[in-house]
Amino acid sequence: MTTQPGQNDFAAALIDRALPVPDGVTSWTQPLPARRFGVYRNNVSGALVEALAVRYPVVKRLVGEEFFRAMARDYALHNLPRSPVLIYYGADFPDFIAGFEPAGALPYLADVARLDSAHWESYHAKDAIAVPQGAFASLAPATLANVAFEFLPSVRILSSPHPIVAIWRTNTEDAAVQPVDLTLAEDALVARPEMAVEVRTLPAGAAVFLSALRDGRPLGEAAATALQTAANFNLSQNLAGLIAARITARIIP
Repeated sequence: MTTQPGQNDFAAALIDRALPVPDGVTSWTQPLPARRFGVYRNNVSGALVEALAVRYPVVKRLVGEEFFRAMARDYALHNLPRSPVLIYYGADFPDFIAGFEPAGALPYLADVARLDSAHWESYHAKDAIAVPQGAFASLAPATLANVAFEFLPSVRILSSPHPIVAIWRTNTEDAAVQPVDLTLAEDALVARPEMAVEVRTLPAGAAVFLSALRDGRPLGEAAATALQTAANFNLSQNLAGLIAARITARIIP
């Protein structure tokens, strides 16, 4: 009696070429369809690698096509999709890159991958409308410290000891890649206030400030927290940046 292959065995064999065709897999053309299964295996592996290539274009450009595909195949071997929707696949690829020894010569690569991923997530986030910039003018200075803000669903905030925005931007926007000072640290704000995703370099303390606001803390507390981490935090500059970025969905007096 022929047994049916288990789903786990079938899924594992699709990714790992070292595994045999699962017992119980049959074809109308032959009892053990190794050739047909091989075609299916190639299609699945190729689809997962391609999904990562679409989500991480700057990473792919930095390491090159061959290296990227080898790294992506290694990731896919141990990380099968948990959703049938491939736009969600590969969210933890940056963590994989951080531990991928052959990529160790590029210490900034994992954080650039996080920026790639943040851009992807922001693009696919739920649509929402930012409050008009004029709404901030009506806030009373005496109560400003107690005001809280709800951000757009597309907002992502990243901190890195590497110049991730400069690296990402020159590999995305420049016809010829420009030199980048790799000794700099950069924090990033990623958001989609309208149709296009915007990536901004944040000033000192802004990542902590915005993260505190995103967590629901009032303006005064968020500013105090930012000052603890960055002595040169400038509240006026960061308020202007918050307004200009158009990332506020709701102002909570």
